[in-house]
Formats: sequence, structure tokens, C-alpha cells
Amino acid sequence: MRVPIVVLLSQLTTPVTGFIPIQALRPSHPATPTATSALSRNPITGTLHPEQDQQRRRRRHQSSTRRHQSLLTEDGPDVKPKKTVVPKFDEVCDTCGVTLTRFMSEIAMLNPELTELTTLFGAIGTACKAISNLVKRSQLPSSQTLGYEGCVNIQGEDQKKLDVITNELLKRALRFTGRLGVLASEEEDTPVDVIFRDPSGSGSEIVFNDGDQYVAVFDPLDGSSNVDAGCPTGTIIGIYEHDEYCELDDDFDMFAEGGMSDMEARCLANALQPGTNLVAAAYCLYSSSTFLTLTLGNGVYMFTLDEQIGEFVLSKPDVRIPESSNIMSFNEANRKKWDAPLRQTLDKWADGEGRSGSAFSSRYIGAMVGDVHRTLLYGGVFGYPGDTKNPNGKLRLLYEGAPMSFIMEQAGGISTTGRKRVMEIKPKNVHERVPIIMGSKHDVQEIVDAYEDWDAKNDEQEMNGEKEQEEKEEEL
Repeated sequence: MRVPIVVLLSQLTTPVTGFIPIQALRPSHPATPTATSALSRNPITGTLHPEQDQQRRRRRHQSSTRRHQSLLTEDGPDVKPKKTVVPKFDEVCDTCGVTLTRFMSEIAMLNPELTELTTLFGAIGTACKAISNLVKRSQLPSSQTLGYEGCVNIQGEDQKKLDVITNELLKRALRFTGRLGVLASEEEDTPVDVIFRDPSGSGSEIVFNDGDQYVAVFDPLDGSSNVDAGCPTGTIIGIYEHDEYCELDDDFDMFAEGGMSDMEARCLANALQPGTNLVAAAYCLYSSSTFLTLTLGNGVYMFTLDEQIGEFVLSKPDVRIPESSNIMSFNEANRKKWDAPLRQTLDKWADGEGRSGSAFSSRYIGAMVGDVHRTLLYGGVFGYPGDTKNPNGKLRLLYEGAPMSFIMEQAGGISTTGRKRVMEIKPKNVHERVPIIMGSKHDVQEIVDAYEDWDAKNDEQEMNGEKEQEEKEEEL
């Protein structure tokens, strides 16, 4: 049996040394059976209609073939995925508006190949509601969720209690979708086997045919260091297409010292995809309200949690970031350690000598989700660049940089390292870090141009130096 890989990547206490394939029981609507027992008849839904099964297998084969062809290129896919058709709502309920449930149902009707995606977003929405409640109640003495857990994760960071709790919450929410194969988490010493047992209590495993096609990566609680102070935090989600071939690059070295089999390593490589392969991305912000912002590759849609009805309601359709602004969001205590092009550009902005001619103001929360959310709405530039201490910055490419870059670009912004588009970088391991600068198109482009001018000047000086050296050698 083949199952998709769902990987919670930001919560690993130790490097992953083995993956445990599992068989998952898929919940299905009795009127539309979607699962068939691979070893025995499905006791819940029965067998699929032959035509349904054939259509499903054909869609999966086409998806796998497209992904396999894309992996034959050096830097990722050259084939652009079909743009998702988004719904237009001519009739909206005055009381509850357009809920996330209705939105995703409309998406599935207009894009049948994304039907299974609606189940994942249902679980994501539920998890975000639960995490929002945990964050709100964390200040109460009875909650006992503040402070440190007493453990350190794989990246040397102290674990907050809420890090562990939200990680477990997301695992359960995803497991119950029936789309979950393997969990790798910062809070787990080894990968977790999440096998569903026969509800009759016999203990025998129920195995179903695969039909899922997604890999999900998560940062369950971004900015958790802010929780004790009641500042904004968030969850970041990225969803990739699952590749049936599980191709492994020749330079893939994450498990050189581990005990994973070749097949397990190839399957994990499904998660190590560039951001250009993302089919969806989202973030939840837990602040004055709870926001769920998502993109399916055709615009950005922002939902706000209506606690009276318990639903995320579409509040900002087709979010577009202003093309220029006068807000910069950096940890400016590190300014002296930054690259010269970035430092000089921000100095100009502060003095009102940049291209816009306006003096910039500084707004910095210290949590990526909160800073990016404000940047999307008001414009400006958010960045966590590399410096002399951390040349690659501190944000993780796979489950922070790429999903948030996807959202930013779909809103009309730019995301770059200064020298390269973040979405085009293919990660070598799950915790790879990358410098991030993203925001309004004109403002970020000014930084990109500064790097290009700096590099061109250095190249010219290097060429002149080599030429002088050659002339000296000829004279001798």
C-alpha cells in the first residue's frame, strides 16, 4: 500500500532516523464511497464503483507523471500547474457570510482534482480554532500552559509547553482526516506510527487503497516565545503534491549518518520540494481576532473566526499588498551585522532618501506570522536577513519561508534572499534556514537592485585586480 506523507517538520527533538509506513482508515460519506480495502472488503463503505475507481486512479497517475517529469529537471518543475478556479459568490448569507466550509466546497466543485484538499483544510481550520482557544486561555492560572517544557528541540531551542501541546493537537487533527501516513515532529524522538485499528476491537489492521496526493508541512506555533507576554503568534502550513515515484536527488545527504532505508529516504524526499511546487499555503494568526489566510495558487483569501457561530468567515477576498509603502519590519539591533547593500538601503529609507522619497517608520513584532500579516494589509518590507552570526538567517525554508513566500507572491509582493527568489530554492534538509526579505513590490525590488549593483561592482573590482596581477606577472 502507498500512503501520502504528512510531515510536521518544525517540532523535531532529534534528527529523523527512520520512517514507519502506516495504513490509515479513511472516513467516508456513505453516499459517496471513496475507499476500498486492499486486503479485505471495507466494512464501512463497501467497494468503489469500477468507473469511480478507474477515474480516481487515472487522476492520480496523471498527477504522479507530471511530478515525475518535473523532478527530471535540475532545479525543479518547469511545467506550471493549472491555475485554480476560484468561486464568485453572487448570493451570501447576511448572518454567517461565506464560511471556509462553503468556500472549499465551491473550490472542489470548480476544481475536482482538489477535492481531497478540502478535507485537509477542514482539519486545519479545526486545529486553528483549538489552538486559538489554547492561546487565549494560556494566561489563566488554571491553564498551566505557559513556561518551558524542560526539553530542547533539534535546533537547540527550548520547547515551550504550548509548542508540545499544539504539535500534538495538529497531529491528531490531521490523523483523523484519514490522509495521514507518517509524522515526523520536533517533539518526537522517533517517527510516530499512527495505525487505525478495527473499531470492533479485534486489533486487526484495516488497510485501504491509497487515493491521497498531498504532503503537508507545518510550523505549529510560530512566535511561541511571545505567548507568555500575550503577543501575536501563528501557525504556518504548506501543502505539496505527493509524488508516487519518490525520486531522490544524488546530493540528498540528510540521512547520510542515519538508519533510514533507501525507500524511506526517497519517500521523505517528497517533502523536500521547492516552493514552486506548492499547491496551497496558509497561516493562522492568533491575535485580536483569529485569522486564517490561504492561497490555492490564484490569489489570497483572508478569513476571520466568528466565535458566535464557530466558523471562519471570508472577510478579505483577493488580498493585494500595496506596491509601495513606508514601513520596514526588521530586528534592527542586528543592523551592523547585515550585508552592506541591505544596510545602506535601510539607512536611506530611514533618512527619506530612498526611491520613494518618504522616510520609513519601523514596526516589528518578532513573530513572522504577525509581521507578514501586517505587511500584507499595510504594505512595506518584512525581513529576517542573514548576518555575520547567522549567514543563512534563522527562518526555515521548507515550512516557514516557502509557504509565506507563496502567499506573499500571490498577493502581488516579492520574496527574496536579496540575491535569489525564495520560492525557487530546493531544500537539502527539512530544517534548512534561509535569509528572507519580502513585501511590497517596489520596495523589495529596491533591495534586490542594491544587491545586484553591489555584486556587479565587486565583480568589476575582482576582474580589475586579476588584470593588474596578470600585468605584473608579464612585467616580471
